[in-house]
Amino acid sequence: MVSEEKINSALQKVRWLVLDVDGVLTDGKLYFDNNGNELKTFNTLDGHGIKMLQNSGVRVAIITGRRSSVVERRAHDLGITKLIQGREDKFTALQELLSDESCRLEDIAYIGDDYPDLLVMTRIGCPIAPPNAASPVMERALWVTRACGGEGAVREACDRIMLAQGTFDSALAPYIGEK
Repeated sequence: MVSEEKINSALQKVRWLVLDVDGVLTDGKLYFDNNGNELKTFNTLDGHGIKMLQNSGVRVAIITGRRSSVVERRAHDLGITKLIQGREDKFTALQELLSDESCRLEDIAYIGDDYPDLLVMTRIGCPIAPPNAASPVMERALWVTRACGGEGAVREACDRIMLAQGTFDSALAPYIGEK
């Protein structure tokens, strides 16, 4: 069991939150209509948490093994400009994504749920998993959210990062009538 102090210390350093999609931003199920179009459901709590986190100064990116125009649209709607799709080699994708950025691996939080996420999760500072993740992923996570993927896990992580960094109250202030 990792101490709260160690978790908070890692969360305080986070400058980038990198997300997987299926099983993290979604429930991990694949839905297809009769025409073969892929459908995904996203949680609005996650979306708002991402926006608040970005406004607090933490950058957000997505790396996913599948390609989907739905994910591209969701990323655009959330103001996420760093998106890499169709890549199972997620650590190489992460290095490419950050090649023009000044960021240390220890300053990255990553939320993943399956084996393709492990190489990234074992090399960055703050690996996070939802409780619906594969067991080897949860075992290597610094912290496991209470909420499952697609059910608020990302929001929980965003809030916890802001709490650790002391930016949560100012991010919440506009919603409770404070400046």
